[in-house]
Amino acid sequence: MTLSMHQASVPVFDRHLGALATILTKAAAHAEARKIDPAALIQFRLYPDMFTLARQVQIASDAAKGAIARLAGAEVPAWEDTETTFEQLAARCVHTQRFIAGFTPEQIDGSEDREIILTMRAGSLTFTGQQYMLNFAMPNFYFHASMTYAILRHNGVEIGKRDFLGT
Repeated sequence: MTLSMHQASVPVFDRHLGALATILTKAAAHAEARKIDPAALIQFRLYPDMFTLARQVQIASDAAKGAIARLAGAEVPAWEDTETTFEQLAARCVHTQRFIAGFTPEQIDGSEDREIILTMRAGSLTFTGQQYMLNFAMPNFYFHASMTYAILRHNGVEIGKRDFLGT
C-alpha cells in the first residue's frame, strides 16, 4: 500500500491541531479553576531565550498552513499574530484546520519532487516536497506543538501524552 503526500500531511496536521486546541481549552479551564491570570501562562516561556506559549502555537499553526500551501504550490497566507487568550489561540488552530482541509488530495499528491524554497534569515533552503514535509515541516510543527505542551505541563495543567497525541 502506498501512502500519498496528502495522506501523510493533511490528516496528520489536522489531528494534532485539534489536540493542540483541546489542550489550550484545558489550560483555560485550569487557569480559571485555580484563579491564575491566563496571561501568565500565555506569556510563559521555558527559558528566557525561548518563545512564549502564544508564539509556540502561532508557529505550529504557521508550520501546518505553510507546509500544505507549499506542497500544493499555493500562496502561503500571512496571518497576524495577535492572539492573547486561550480562546483565540484555540480558534487559530481551528482556523488552520479549516484552511488545510480546503486542499484536495489532487492538489497535494504528486508534490514529492516539487521544488520547495524557503527564504530564511540565514539564507535559502531548497528541498523536494517529500524532503520538506518529512525533514522540515513536520519536525518544525511537532517541535512547537510539544513546546506548547511542555509549557502547560510545567505550569501544572493536567494533560498527558494522550492529550498530545489527540487520542
